[in-house]
Amino acid sequence: MVKAAKRLLDRTSRARLATATALVLVLLSLYQARIHHLDDRLYYYISTHPLLQSADAESVSLGDYSVVVEAKAVAGVDNNLSGLTFDPDRNLLWAVTNGPNELFALNTSGEVIQRHALDGFHDVEAVSYLGDGQLVLSEERRQTLVIVNAPQPGETLDRADYKGLTIDYGEGDNDGYEGLAYDLSGDRLFVAKERKPIRLLEITGLRASMSGDFSLNIQDRSALVREKVFATDLSSVVFDQRTGHLLLLSDESKLLIEIGDDSEVVGFSSLAAGAAGLLQDIPQAEGVTIDANGSIYVVSEPNLFYSFERSVSQKP
Repeated sequence: MVKAAKRLLDRTSRARLATATALVLVLLSLYQARIHHLDDRLYYYISTHPLLQSADAESVSLGDYSVVVEAKAVAGVDNNLSGLTFDPDRNLLWAVTNGPNELFALNTSGEVIQRHALDGFHDVEAVSYLGDGQLVLSEERRQTLVIVNAPQPGETLDRADYKGLTIDYGEGDNDGYEGLAYDLSGDRLFVAKERKPIRLLEITGLRASMSGDFSLNIQDRSALVREKVFATDLSSVVFDQRTGHLLLLSDESKLLIEIGDDSEVVGFSSLAAGAAGLLQDIPQAEGVTIDANGSIYVVSEPNLFYSFERSVSQKP
């Protein structure tokens, strides 16, 4: 009787231990999934997989891309690489850093070909090409947009020489404007705020206003992000001139998301190891752009460069 009771007690103890161990493993798995935002990527796979399979030639088709250059350290940049844009007139990329504030011209292989000090600028986080040799820079904490002339080799840009447009939503500090994207044909500038809360603004008439025809209009498209985009932050944005679609970059969720001109999610690509041929996660993706041929470029803090190309068999 005593031995039977002891065996029952032992079995009960082992069962409790097994249950507790399983519970701990489940909780650890859920924790790992949350910190790596696997739930975000699973949600996007479920919700957009049918779209990815039926994507037409009018979409960027992110699911067809593979990494070509992975985690290349940008020579001469030690930290804070942030913001990226393609300049079709010079066939190069512009990038910025905010510690110190500098503007860099890169070739499409991620090599620095020009370097320019930004004297008097404050916390520069984003850059976008406006056409006609002009760039717009974002001063994050000041929530200010500054339009500058693309510098010549060796030239320094002085903040005192340029006026700024401040769009103050009362949310300064380090949660200001992180991403800029310009629609060259539609004269629309998209401005992305990273978090607390996520915002996406659309500014129309920017270049027209610069030429004297003041017709600036600001629309808050944040509801689009809240309703359609399942991501915890918005690190960068780029407008694809070929398709008219937006690409939204989320560092925390490790996603690149394509939004169509009907404001619907068209597709996505994960920035985690194993996706698009990546050997490792992109650690802190801060800037994204796309060139005239459809190649996609990403920069990640502290100083990493990535490029992606659509497979030849999938190109239109």
